[in-house]
Amino acid sequence: MAMLQAKHPGESEYLQAVQEVLESIEEVYNQHPEFEEAKIVERMVEPDRIFTFRVTWVDDRGEVQTNLGYRVQFNSAIGPYKGGLRFHRAVTPSMLKFLGFEQTFKNALTTLPMGGAKGGSDFDPVGKSDAEIMRFCQAFMLELWRCIGPDQDIPAGDVGVGGREIGFLNGMYQKLSREYHTGVLTGKGMTWGGSILRPEATGFGALYFTQHVLHKAGKDIKGCKVAISGFGNVAWGAVKKAMQLGAKVVAISGPDGVCEVPEGMTAEMNDYMLEMRSSNRNRVQDMADRFPDKAKFTAGKKAWCVPCDIALPCAFQNELSEEDARELKANGCWCCCEVSNMGCQPEAIHFFQNNGMLFAPGKAVNAGGVATSGLEMTQNAQHLSWTAQEVDDRLHHIMQSIHEQCVRFGERADGSIDYVKGANIAGFMKVATAMLEQGTI
Repeated sequence: MAMLQAKHPGESEYLQAVQEVLESIEEVYNQHPEFEEAKIVERMVEPDRIFTFRVTWVDDRGEVQTNLGYRVQFNSAIGPYKGGLRFHRAVTPSMLKFLGFEQTFKNALTTLPMGGAKGGSDFDPVGKSDAEIMRFCQAFMLELWRCIGPDQDIPAGDVGVGGREIGFLNGMYQKLSREYHTGVLTGKGMTWGGSILRPEATGFGALYFTQHVLHKAGKDIKGCKVAISGFGNVAWGAVKKAMQLGAKVVAISGPDGVCEVPEGMTAEMNDYMLEMRSSNRNRVQDMADRFPDKAKFTAGKKAWCVPCDIALPCAFQNELSEEDARELKANGCWCCCEVSNMGCQPEAIHFFQNNGMLFAPGKAVNAGGVATSGLEMTQNAQHLSWTAQEVDDRLHHIMQSIHEQCVRFGERADGSIDYVKGANIAGFMKVATAMLEQGTI
């Protein structure tokens, strides 16, 4: 870590992600001298390559705008690079390196042959028109297209990149490449190669994993009160599946504050979340304005101020602090499962673990999204479209398998599970073994 900090000063998110993994794997790593001899860790923590490029586009006023675009191809030991694109004003190389590093282990946990990658831009879609977003996506793909392909690097959506953006990106890719293979991007529309359940998959998979965590602890999600941060695609899927499993979603939040829903979200409210996301307004207050008799908006507050049993961070990295963790416990929360990537700060995770609260990390909890992207790739390669039941059955099986791996490597002497350690070791061992067997490259 000292060497890495000296080499990459100021890249806080990336260094935080690496440190969490190294702390978890230290014991098992030292039991394998062949890993040390091959310098597996030193090689694994550095990306294979990083592409940085200028993205120039024209806004609706006819003014020229310039953003930076990136693609971090982190590790391809177990398959082609796979990971989302994030459009957000806070995007930096450090953020994308952390996400690509995490993606490498997450993809390894899915049991599917996918390496790790991440990309995006500091472009802010908030307040932009559809035409502006289209022009930006086309300019972004103009620089990226030679670096990706169905057997090389397969991007997907992430924060700020949903079905609309994937459509614009894919259209430009096909125009430039003159290759009409539908497998170069995942999260596509249903009329041009998308998979049933892909939009819901991250949220659905997260709830399936949470259900496994609860069952292992002798509990059940039915009747539990759930607080969720965010209201984008991931949060939408999480709300939908939580309600289907019999839980009551009592809060969702956004950058402007929190919407408390004392009697629980309804299907109509869940559907409205899609309109909120596509509006580019980034305001959770819209939910309370639309359903004033069911939801109460409080400005400047987080979802964690609402009494709940289960907390599901679904918005952004490091969104949940130690102070938030303490507030959750004081409000009766006994379980937190990260749905966003590295959604909890290290101090919050330590607080949960030291106070007997159930906790599971994002690389395990939210792996259902990229797993279903992998299933979309398989369908594209076979020129087939599976039914919703087929996709959901495979997603269930993958999330169960991930939970079993976490239990195998994370079980403590008292029978409880350290899901952070379990997920990190399981992902690391698969990637490290593949790197070792393929030589020093």
